Amino acid sequence: MQEITSAPQFAKHFDGTRFYYPGAPPSRGFLDALRWKLTGRPEPSPRFVSDVEQSIPPRRVQNGELRATLVNHSTVLLQQSDSNILTDPIWSERCSPLSWIGPRRRRMPGVRREDLPRIDIVLISHNHYDHLDLPTLRWLAQDGHSTFIVPTGVSRLLRAEKIGPVHEMDWGESRTFGETTIYCVPAKHFSARGIFDRDKTLWCGYVIRSQNGIVYFAGDTALGNHFSQIREWFGSPRLSLLPIGAYEPRWFMSPVHMAPEEAVRAHEILGSRASIAIHHGTFQLADEGLDTAKRRLLASSPPDSFMILGNGQSVSIAP
Repeated sequence: MQEITSAPQFAKHFDGTRFYYPGAPPSRGFLDALRWKLTGRPEPSPRFVSDVEQSIPPRRVQNGELRATLVNHSTVLLQQSDSNILTDPIWSERCSPLSWIGPRRRRMPGVRREDLPRIDIVLISHNHYDHLDLPTLRWLAQDGHSTFIVPTGVSRLLRAEKIGPVHEMDWGESRTFGETTIYCVPAKHFSARGIFDRDKTLWCGYVIRSQNGIVYFAGDTALGNHFSQIREWFGSPRLSLLPIGAYEPRWFMSPVHMAPEEAVRAHEILGSRASIAIHHGTFQLADEGLDTAKRRLLASSPPDSFMILGNGQSVSIAP
C-alpha cells in the first residue's frame, strides 16, 4: 500500500460563490433540463421489480476482511476490521423533496434498516436527493453512534435537522477515526437541492485508507482526470465503487454521469483490483431503462474484477 506523506493537493474549484470542476464547462442548467423533460423519450421499465432477497450482514468482520454489501442505488455497507461504513444511504420510497411526487423506488433495499449493524461512519457525497436522504439520515442519527462526513457546505443542512456529529471536508482534506482515514477527493458533478442553490455546496468522492488497504467511493461523477489523480496520490484501490447509471441522453448527462463503458475505463485508470457497479437498478432517474445500465455494462465485456451485485448481495474482497 502506498504511503501518503502529505495531503493531496487539488486545483482551485471555488470562485468565491460557486464550486466547479477545474477545466470543465458548466453542467447543463435549468433550461436544458426543461428541454430534456419536454423532448426525452424514457425507455419503459416495470413499475416495481420483486426480485430482491434481503440479507442480514454480520455485526462485524475480523482479520483483515473487507466485505461490501450493495443495499441499493449508491448505498453500500463497507465492513472492515475496525469500522462499518455506509455510503449515501437511502431507504425512502422516493428520492424527492416531496413524499408524494418524484422518482419512486422500483426495487426494495437489499438490507432492512433494522438489520443494519452498528454504523460507525456515514459518507455523503453531495446534496442530491438520491444521495442525501434526510429521513434515512435522521433514523441513523437516533442511536448516536454514527459520525457523518459531508463535503464543504453540506453540514449546515444536517445540523439544522439535528443530524450529527457531522464533519465537512474540502477536496484534499482528511479525518482519521481510529485506524481509518477518510480523504475527500474530487468528482465531476454538481450540487443542488432547489432552483436557486446550484453549486453552492461541494460534491466529492472519498478514499478510505486503513490496514485493509484503499477503498474508493466515487460518489456521483462523470469521467474525468480525477481518476488518474486519485491513483497517483493513493495507489490502486483494493475496491472501487463506481456509478454506471443515469447516463441518457448523453447530450445532457455526459458532463455529470458516466456511461457503463466509461465506468469500465475508470476502473482501468484506477488500476482497481475490484470494482462494484453502483447508481443503478433502484430508481429510474434518466431515459435509460431500470436495468439497461447493467445490460450495457455486461455487453461491454467488463473484466471479471468489475462486479454487478443485486440489492442485498455481498462480496468479500481479496487482499
